[in-house]
Amino acid sequence: MTLSPIRKVFQGVADRRQMFAMFDRHAQRPDRGQGNAGSLYAGEWFEIGQAAHDYMFEALPPVILAVDMFALREFLTGSITSVFFTLWIDGRARYFHGYCDLADINSGRRMREAIVERETRPVRAMTRQERLEHIWSSTHDDYRGYADGRWPAPERDKRTVTVYRGRHGTTSKLLDRLTDSEISEKLPVHLRYLPDAIAA
Repeated sequence: MTLSPIRKVFQGVADRRQMFAMFDRHAQRPDRGQGNAGSLYAGEWFEIGQAAHDYMFEALPPVILAVDMFALREFLTGSITSVFFTLWIDGRARYFHGYCDLADINSGRRMREAIVERETRPVRAMTRQERLEHIWSSTHDDYRGYADGRWPAPERDKRTVTVYRGRHGTTSKLLDRLTDSEISEKLPVHLRYLPDAIAA
């Protein structure tokens, strides 16, 4: 279950309910409570609204990292914690949440640069990986999970989602093995027909 590099995990602006759900998108992981899950979380980011950003600023005394970013004092795992950004993109303030490793003094700066680079692309598009991450983020816990002992050894602990097989009912399938048509079926209509983007 290695993920890590900086990655967008939700398209659009997450509302408060979605934000809290995405704070722990990996809650069902089989090794929860064992070892450091930092590589699962470090690098994840998504957009939030100003009200959610301000709420998190006031919830606990923040750690001010820069004029445009603050971190929570409570760590998710190891040295990974929530960092909130206020970024001016195309002439307006936008707000983001990301998981940064505060043991690395440059992680917040790299996250900020990656968000600005991604959100200033001239054409609205999504990479395949962004599509898969959005599906994972927006799928209810009852319909997503991790491959258990019934799966072949090389596939165990990989993320799975429930797919509909027509008259054959539903089954679990590895997230990264979804076909283009299965991905399209699982995305909301407004995201289905966005052009493919080349990963930066």
